[in-house]
Amino acid sequence: MAVIGLTGGIGSGKSTVARQFATLGVHWVDADDVARGVVAPGMPALALIGEHFGQDILNNDGALNRARLRQIVFEQPEQRAWLESLLHPIIREELVRQLHPLDYTLPYVLLVSPLLLETDQHQLAERVLVVDVPVEMQIARTVARDTNSREQVERIIAAQMPREQRVAKAYAVIDNNQPQSKVAAKVHALHKTLMEDFG
Repeated sequence: MAVIGLTGGIGSGKSTVARQFATLGVHWVDADDVARGVVAPGMPALALIGEHFGQDILNNDGALNRARLRQIVFEQPEQRAWLESLLHPIIREELVRQLHPLDYTLPYVLLVSPLLLETDQHQLAERVLVVDVPVEMQIARTVARDTNSREQVERIIAAQMPREQRVAKAYAVIDNNQPQSKVAAKVHALHKTLMEDFG
């Protein structure tokens, strides 16, 4: 079974496009969901993060204070490197497990990941689809969705692969700055091609 990577910058609408594929019966795994799962209360990785950063990295209910952690790792590159060296192998192992569902008949699955091309996750994918929108739209969507400051969103975008570079690595680009009917038509066309190529 082929793994097709679906990526795009923050706020580009990856999940929206993934749900379009899901309406066609395609199984998809969101690396962000997996990343949240491996640091859930009771998970070994969360205990290690608490030991490393101190207990104030946790909320009162024992869950990870994601906003606090994000602030630390974007201000301190060495802390970001430590966190990535801990989490990336754990996330990859769980992704591989979830990308192989039982009783699934389609010839491909989707791996949805904002850091597909920035990490070794791209090695899992036979093709890469990129969801693309203008940077200004990424900023506006993310500020509205996550109540982050514009400055923080700009830092996140700066830490991701530049838009032009990401698009250059794509097997196909899905322009998400257009009516959803056109996005759906593009998804249908890509689905047909992927079914033919890997079926």
